[in-house]
Amino acid sequence: MDYQRIFEEINEEIKNDAPCGEVASYIPELGRVDPNKFGVHLTTVNGEHYSFGDSDEKFSIQSIAKVLSLAMAYNMEGEALWERVGVEPSGTPFNSLVQLEYDMGIPRNPFINAGALVIADILVSHLANPKEELIRFVREVSGNNEIDYCTRIAESEKSMGYRNAALINLMKSFGNIKNDIDVVMDFYFNLCSIEMTCKELSRTFLFLATYGICPETKQTILSVSKAKRINAIMQLCGFYDEAGEFSFKVGLPGKSGVGGGIVAIYPNKYSIAVWSPRLNKKGNSSKGIKFLELLTTKTQASIF
Repeated sequence: MDYQRIFEEINEEIKNDAPCGEVASYIPELGRVDPNKFGVHLTTVNGEHYSFGDSDEKFSIQSIAKVLSLAMAYNMEGEALWERVGVEPSGTPFNSLVQLEYDMGIPRNPFINAGALVIADILVSHLANPKEELIRFVREVSGNNEIDYCTRIAESEKSMGYRNAALINLMKSFGNIKNDIDVVMDFYFNLCSIEMTCKELSRTFLFLATYGICPETKQTILSVSKAKRINAIMQLCGFYDEAGEFSFKVGLPGKSGVGGGIVAIYPNKYSIAVWSPRLNKKGNSSKGIKFLELLTTKTQASIF
């Protein structure tokens, strides 16, 4: 498949489209990002690379990192993990308090904010130094020791973290947060601040396209069963209350972040990362979704 040619064809189709959406200005540091940035990188399971645009510029991956923290927690807790967080699509905004109270403090899935806070709490329970050990895990999976947190973005998120504070306090009242709230929140804000390029992000997530095994190092990151389940959760829940729309249009498991990034997986084929900071009303990259829709249309290939 000549992905390079296809990328160029798609860009020709969408380059003159009117800008759609806004950057995530409710996090001050993200509000300063150039809204016109656009990058793509695809990595095949055979180690081939195809890129376009600003694919080598770092950006805040935000909620995409929740897939990595989930993988780490799933390895530690096994199936007991699902006693504290569900696997259902939310159908409500990613920071909904109403749904969380209705569900007695059990988040619908690990990718909405409440669910990711529970995962963070689990890692705090298991790890002596959660921040250090998580970033070590991310570096191992990515094969890149330079990937790191961005203190500036973490502090920016912390300064506006009122809704997350409400979510974690509500869950604490139901007994679903075991550790000190400030410790869990600090870990969560740093998790979301991780920066990567499209190339780094695409390579990092390749293990989910190969059922848990890192193609380059042959290291087992997850069992086949766990990798399949995480892909399923991405398919159903990776785009907040737009997951059904993404599945309908694109047909790949994926995860978005409010930094404008999207990563998507085609099992046994490739991992692709797209970055465009303008978000639609659901908090997902407008141009990123359009690009991926055209990609699976032109290649006539999705998981369905």
